[in-house]
Amino acid sequence: MRAQQNIEQFGYRQELHRTVGLADLIFYGLAYMVPIAPFAIFGNVYSESGGMPVLAYLVGMIALLFTAASYAQMVKAFPLSGSVYNYAGRGIAPPVGFMTGWMILLDYILLPCLLYLVASIAMNDSVPGVPVWAWLIGFVAVNTAINLRGIRITVQLTRVLIAIELAVLALFLLVGVWALLRGAGRGFSLTPLFNAETFAWPVMFAAVSVAVLSFLGFDGISMLVEESTGGSAQVGRAMRVALLLAGVLFITQVWVAALLVPDPAGLLDQPSDTAFYDAAAVAGGEWLRHVTTAATALSWGLVNTMVAQVSVSRLLYAMARDRQLPSFLAKVSVRHSVPSNAILLSCLLSIGVGIWAATRADGVALLSSLINMGAMVAFIVLHVSVIVHYALRSGSDRLWAHLISPLIGAGILVFVVINANLLAQLLGLVWLGLGALALITLYALGRRPTLRGMPAGSDRR
Repeated sequence: MRAQQNIEQFGYRQELHRTVGLADLIFYGLAYMVPIAPFAIFGNVYSESGGMPVLAYLVGMIALLFTAASYAQMVKAFPLSGSVYNYAGRGIAPPVGFMTGWMILLDYILLPCLLYLVASIAMNDSVPGVPVWAWLIGFVAVNTAINLRGIRITVQLTRVLIAIELAVLALFLLVGVWALLRGAGRGFSLTPLFNAETFAWPVMFAAVSVAVLSFLGFDGISMLVEESTGGSAQVGRAMRVALLLAGVLFITQVWVAALLVPDPAGLLDQPSDTAFYDAAAVAGGEWLRHVTTAATALSWGLVNTMVAQVSVSRLLYAMARDRQLPSFLAKVSVRHSVPSNAILLSCLLSIGVGIWAATRADGVALLSSLINMGAMVAFIVLHVSVIVHYALRSGSDRLWAHLISPLIGAGILVFVVINANLLAQLLGLVWLGLGALALITLYALGRRPTLRGMPAGSDRR
């Protein structure tokens, strides 16, 4: 098979089973992004965007469509698990790959922690008798057990859970639109898309830096390229489709919610974690508030975290088999064909970091800041990788795909990073510094970053 030859030409054996099709990849991406993700962060996006959450999500989707295009180019060149770690390492140089993998670890490792924490807090709000830490351990245990059973079980369950999420979203939209038609809220308006009184590009990019949290996960599809039945072409197509579908769903739901918020002026001044549920209550009453709250808790605590754990385990596995992380993380279960040790480490990290964050008043904000900054920096390097590998090193004449598109994508993301929260910028720099120390340590130990299938000295090109 050509897909298997592509793996072996880089010096790796095909250890993971190719059982994931196009529809599976799309559902996986949607599950990772969560079709109802804006439920949880709508209040923050509304406040940061000056009451224009639709524009924030639209700009975010456009920016990440450029990123998806660059992913498609690099996964075609290097159809390996490891995502931007492999693309930057092979497209630019192994040390750059290590540092990019280090930055994306903020996204891949901490995102499950954040999701477990948000879901556990929501469940504790509904059932106060069960502490947050107990809910968190329960969610982690269930997802770990499922992921250890193999990728097919995970994919099949995500289809069922995504269908439930879409049903809840459809219910909210139907009730919400009906309520607007009957005079609830502010009626139909273009204000959530554009408001000249509050619009400013720095404001909008600051809001985009929050809104992109809902989109993070489309890139996780690339982690399954070694398990995809159609290889890199199938993965690239799935990323674009999943991102577009999620973008349409996000824009639709925040538009309706923005028209239903009971106190728009108050929400602009003071973000609220319950803003979406308040809008649901305006549309349908307390029963719809409870339905949307429960759906958020279960989707973030089970669906999203289940697939997030898959992605982080594949990143740990890819870096470990290149000896850039401890080798025990490269162990693959013979029976279920999954990186079992990497999955178990992800489980322990989620419990430890999640319980620690639960003790802090700013735990959710802190984790969100780290996750967004790590992902944005890694995506910028991804675009640079396309330019270096194709335009500079290979002399490609495909100007749009290999030069113009990645330049536009990187430019948008640079503006997002510049206008991001100051705390996010500082924490991102601290993590980058720790990565530099880890890289120096590897060199001192004689374990300079290398990637199989690359010629000696390729890290100096």
